[in-house]
Amino acid sequence: MPALSTNNTIQNHLLAALPAVECQEILAQMELVQLQLGTMLYEPNEQMRYAYFPTTAIISLHYVTESGASVETAGVGNEGMVGVSLFMGGNTTPSSAMVQTAGQAYRFERHQLQTEFKREGLFRQLLLRYSQALLTQVSQTAACNRHHSIEQQLSRWLLATLDRVPSGELIMTQELVANMLGVRRESVTTAAGALQQVGCINYRRGHISILNRKVLEGRVCECYLVVKREVTRLMGSAT
Repeated sequence: MPALSTNNTIQNHLLAALPAVECQEILAQMELVQLQLGTMLYEPNEQMRYAYFPTTAIISLHYVTESGASVETAGVGNEGMVGVSLFMGGNTTPSSAMVQTAGQAYRFERHQLQTEFKREGLFRQLLLRYSQALLTQVSQTAACNRHHSIEQQLSRWLLATLDRVPSGELIMTQELVANMLGVRRESVTTAAGALQQVGCINYRRGHISILNRKVLEGRVCECYLVVKREVTRLMGSAT
């Protein structure tokens, strides 16, 4: 993978891994858009029109049951993109995509994305490698939700979000976090209280501040590092 040095002003790491000329050619076909908190980018089984390459936004991929319950299957920030179905041949997916953290993203029309993917260049390689990294995140999240405590799940989710929002300040209600994890709000309240008690975080009025990342890393299960290492292995200097 090429170094980031040529394109380090591009905030999306996947795009920044491209050579400067190729990156600019692709960016010229994209539109930089502002994504608002809670916006649905696509619904289950809906024809997807765009792919999104976040820069400062974070997008949550959700599965919603027939009863209306939901759980996050993966999160996507500046390390990747949303819309792998568009170049994998599906065009639709049974999950939905919602903006978890407001910010910006590059929006790529599906036909233009598919045309670039068919060129079989570095961009295609990066998209395929990221797809494998995303699959790892989905499978690891499923294992984590089944076998690890809510405190560990919350710690994993906070660290993954913090990697995408390095300020350490998250605007997030406990109700929204509970929807992400697919658990009761009261369970998140208890887990967040435990993390606050040991000095990991501070929570007040929809704001979560990470006070001590090292301590938080000591509370998390192995799932966080499994995903992080796999992204690094697959994407190389693109992350």
